[in-house]
Formats: sequence, C-alpha cells, structure tokens
Amino acid sequence: MVDWMECPMASVNAKVPAQFSQRPACFVGRLEKTHHAGNMFIHSDGEGKNGTIVLMESLDEEISGTVEVIGRIMAKASIMYASYIQFEQNNYPFDLGLYNEAGKTTHEFPQYFPLVVAIMIDRNEFSCD
Repeated sequence: MVDWMECPMASVNAKVPAQFSQRPACFVGRLEKTHHAGNMFIHSDGEGKNGTIVLMESLDEEISGTVEVIGRIMAKASIMYASYIQFEQNNYPFDLGLYNEAGKTTHEFPQYFPLVVAIMIDRNEFSCD
C-alpha cells in the first residue's frame, strides 16, 4: 500500500467541492490568523476566502506568509493538516490570484489534467492507481 501523501492530489481553494470530502488535497494560501492554542489557523486563498486548517498538535514554530498545506478535507473549507511548507518570498512574491486561476483551470478541464486517486474508505487507506 502506498502512503497517501505520495499520491497525486487535488489542489483546492476555500470553496472546496463536496466531492473532495475525506480526500487528500493541497491548499496554498496566506496565513491570516493562528489560534491562540496553536492547534489551528485560518488560511486565505487567492480570492480572499478563508479556510480552516486543523492541526493534530500545536505548532512548534511561528509561521507566516504563504503556506502550502497538505491534508485531508474534513468539512467545507476545513483541512486536517498532515504537513506544510512555508514559501520564502524574499525576492519573488507568490501570486495567489494567479495560482487560484490555474487551479480553477485544472478543475474546469480535467481531461487535460488527469488526477487518479483511488480511495478505499472502508479501510481508511489510500492507494495510487
């Protein structure tokens, strides 16, 4: 069985469609606010809409700016965090608006951007086809 983190996954924004529920996804956005306990944060996408990132344990470092979050879609605009990557923006700022438009294009024309992720819900395991 392949680890689901190694499978291809959808890139989503805060308007997460219902068909992605319980599936792995990638959400790139700007960190807006961290909960005082450090166990969740609010992330905004390229359209300025917010999503909630829920953590299994508190962050052990301060994060800010543009962050890519990999996790499982739990409820509308909520992702159970598995990992994150903080983007450095010293020389070239990341254009979230352009990234969001690219994501919309991949969802609008899936025949040109194939995504194959098989989910075995009954055993709560993932496999790549």
